[in-house]
Parts: sequence; C-alpha cells; structure tokens
Amino acid sequence: MSSLRRADLLALSNLRNDGRKAHEIRRMRIQMGCCDVSTSNNSNTSGSAIVQMGLTSVMATVSGPMDCTRKSDEIADRATLDVQVRVAPFAASSGDRRYMNPNTDRRLLEQANLIQRAMEASILMQLHPRSKIEISIVVLADDGGRLCVAINAATLALIDAGIAVRDFVCACSAGLMDDVALVDLNRQELSNYDNTSAVYLPCACMPQRNTIVLAQCESRLASAETLDRVLKAAMAGCQAVFEVMSNAVRERATSLHTANQGTAKVLLNFQHG
Repeated sequence: MSSLRRADLLALSNLRNDGRKAHEIRRMRIQMGCCDVSTSNNSNTSGSAIVQMGLTSVMATVSGPMDCTRKSDEIADRATLDVQVRVAPFAASSGDRRYMNPNTDRRLLEQANLIQRAMEASILMQLHPRSKIEISIVVLADDGGRLCVAINAATLALIDAGIAVRDFVCACSAGLMDDVALVDLNRQELSNYDNTSAVYLPCACMPQRNTIVLAQCESRLASAETLDRVLKAAMAGCQAVFEVMSNAVRERATSLHTANQGTAKVLLNFQHG
C-alpha cells in the first residue's frame, strides 16, 4: 500500500496547506500590556499588545497623547497621529536579514500610511487637540498578512492605552485562487499567486458599525462580482478576528479590575541556580 504525503491528504480532504478550511482564519494569540510602563525604555509608553496570527507575530506600542515636539505639528482642533513600522532582522521567513530603514523603505512607509489612515477613522482625535499620538509597530515574525496583523495589534494597543475609539479596527485578508475564496492567506499561499487570475485583498473594517476603512487590491479583477465575493470573504474573516479581539479585551479588563480590587493572585517562581 503506497503511503500518501501530507499535502496529498490535505488535498483529498479539501483542506489548505496548514490544515484550515477555506473560510477559517489562522489561530490567534493575543497579549495585551506586554510592555510594562514602569520598566519600558520609553517612559511615554501608554499601552502595548502582541498579536500572533499563525506564524506571523507583531508587537505594537502606543505613546501619548503627549505634547508635539514642534509647534508647527500642532492642530488646533484635533490630535496628530504618527505611525512607524519596523521589521526585526530575524522576522523574514525567507532568510533575508537585511536591515530595512523605516524612514526610507518604500514598503514600510506605505504600510505605515495605510495603518495611519485606518486608525484615524476610529480614534476620536478631537478629544486631544494640539497633542500627538505615536504608534510604533515591530514585525517579529512574518509568515504573510503582516499588514492585517499590525492593524489588529495597533487597535489593541490603543485600547490598552485607554485612548477612546469609535470601534475596533479588525483586519483580515482574503483571496481567490482557482475560483475558491480563501480567508487569511499565509506566506506559502501568497507565493503561489503567480497565476494572473489570482486575487488578493487585505481588508480592515469596524465590525460593529459595518464600515470598511481599508481595502487594498492590486490584482486584476475579472468583474465586479469577483470583488464582491472576495470582499465578503474578507469581511467574514474580520468578524472572526473581532470575536477573538473582543474576548482578549474583556480578559484584560477583568484582570485589571481584579488587580485593582486587591484580589489578584501572585504566582512566584523561584529557580535555583
């Protein structure tokens, strides 16, 4: 009896290369408040979060609201938002460890601009006039979809910092390959997009308002129906991401409330050298 490879078994079961169904997102892990304000190198750090989707991991930290460095940067009736995206040298799964300058690299600047626009749609900027909010994003591991994971991490860091937002900004990608709509594509699936008929669409929305704040598609679309199909798949993925993020926020709020009431349990782990 001939043995079947794992890829053959997945194909026979109509599963993707990592065992997911077409409509399923990757497993998410969330840690809010990962950077202690008292021990952070940046004393202005107000909130932080690490989000993992599959093998892609992103850390976001928020500083502010704080005074602008220059008077010319101030806006009389609203705050200004600065976003910087960096990639750790060990993040690339391809083995390329070249340093990418966040101030000059075109792809990082473009992603920072997209994240800034998505966050500005949710933050109540008018509550902090003549002030500045900084979001620093570090990609720790990249297995595809880092823009969406960065948006999710930035949202949770803003909530951890106590900055008022209209709604969660949840992001997820979707694609169309061989006439099958896939949600939350990983790097291996993206590398198979040599086919000109393939479609890839990162999307960010405010799920409770049913409002799309970001949708970027650089693929050639055959028809409006194709766009509608992929967009619906991405919105369904955003809704699944929202469920995980909202649960993480509830757990964070519960732990802070418990600590404030003085009923938190402290676990000490002593290691003998």
